[in-house]
Amino acid sequence: MSRFVEGEDRRQPALLPSCLDDYVGEDNPARVIDVFVDELDLDALGFGVTPAATGRPAYHPGTLIKLYIYGYLNRVQSSRRLERESQRNVELMWLTGKLAPDHKTIANFRKDNGPAIQAACAHFIVLCRQIGLFTQAVAAVDGSKFKAVNTRDKNFTPTKLKKRIEQVADHIAGYLQELDTADRMEGDAVEARSAKLKDKITTLRAQMQMLKAMETQVAASPDGQVSLTDPDARAMATNGRGSGIVGYNLQSAVDAEHHLIVAHDVVMTPTDRQQLTSISTKAKAAMGVEHLDVLADRGYFSGEEIRTCEAMGITPYVPKPLTSTAKADGRFGKQDFAYVPEQDAYRCPAGNLLPYHMTTVEKGMTLHRYWDLASCRACALKPQCTPSPNRRVTRWEHEDIIDAMQRRMDLAPYAMRARRRIVEHPFGTIKSWMGNPHLLMRRLKNVKTEIGLHVLAYNMKRVMQILGTGPLMAAMKA
Repeated sequence: MSRFVEGEDRRQPALLPSCLDDYVGEDNPARVIDVFVDELDLDALGFGVTPAATGRPAYHPGTLIKLYIYGYLNRVQSSRRLERESQRNVELMWLTGKLAPDHKTIANFRKDNGPAIQAACAHFIVLCRQIGLFTQAVAAVDGSKFKAVNTRDKNFTPTKLKKRIEQVADHIAGYLQELDTADRMEGDAVEARSAKLKDKITTLRAQMQMLKAMETQVAASPDGQVSLTDPDARAMATNGRGSGIVGYNLQSAVDAEHHLIVAHDVVMTPTDRQQLTSISTKAKAAMGVEHLDVLADRGYFSGEEIRTCEAMGITPYVPKPLTSTAKADGRFGKQDFAYVPEQDAYRCPAGNLLPYHMTTVEKGMTLHRYWDLASCRACALKPQCTPSPNRRVTRWEHEDIIDAMQRRMDLAPYAMRARRRIVEHPFGTIKSWMGNPHLLMRRLKNVKTEIGLHVLAYNMKRVMQILGTGPLMAAMKA
């Protein structure tokens, strides 16, 4: 007698075929996808649900959106891989009713229904809010760079062009010198060498003409960049280094309680400095709260952005970057000078008052200047303060907002540690699920759709872990 469990004979006939529903358990994530899509108002979201009167019958948008959500939930994002999975994956057969669209149909659906797919992905956050998952009005925001389908060699900036033109010119000069040397010699090998050098010079001169033409395109570009493969991709520095990737900047806001991505956006701007108001406003609307506390790193620090956030009911916690070299050089920084509002003056570390002297406008910001030449001349601490004849302190007209935020930061010393714990994990998870070193789609509008599907898959998987598949489906139906 065999000691191993044996399967059924593949050639064994059956009176009744097995029911497809029997292969998908009651707690299978495919059932969650099925309920979620069936409860969506696809017409209101922008999907074309009215079939054409003529021509070959089309696939229902609900079938294709189920296919995509399942694919992104199971790390299968390619349209060709989805085509193969729909023909052999029992869960997908159950989900689509054994329909197997070809890869072109699958790819075109994602490309042609970008806004509707993004709206469907955003609807899941609405569902989470209705379930009552957002009980804490706290969110953390951050940005992460995602690599586009565009190599660095096909991204051009003025600096890159200058270096490449210089390199090509040096190569041409070197080959011309070698050609002159070869012309003074004789023999068949020398003639072959000369022909090879001439081919290289011709190739380099053609490359030089291309680079010269590219200079005109770069000069005409609004931001001084041109990408050939993906025109919307931009050079992004990573980890503060000068060199980085060519891609997009994903902005996300994550709630502090369940670490769900409540709001996100994809921008072409490489820095986060002007993104605080935009992403925080989206997070506040998505969570449905009257007031929201937002944690962000120092890359988001901007006085105008912080002021706008507070006017909209958003309280930011953003550390101020140390842009002055005074501390690094061992001198007093601006934080060592205390503002005295009653006298409209600053008190220096030596105890002297620096009164107001003038107001100026720089980059649209009204700045007040404070100094006292006599006190600085007689101060014993001057070598520790400034190498100039006197120390001048600059104050923005709305500096009181920054001072209030700094007091909040002092009362919450672990806010930045909490921010890292909340917001950075989703980025790593999504990039791990992607599998590929870069995004699959090109152009900003298509990349937003791709990122939206990644975010939906991340949020759906987290909520299934928090609530369980059964309660989640019940909440969707309710």
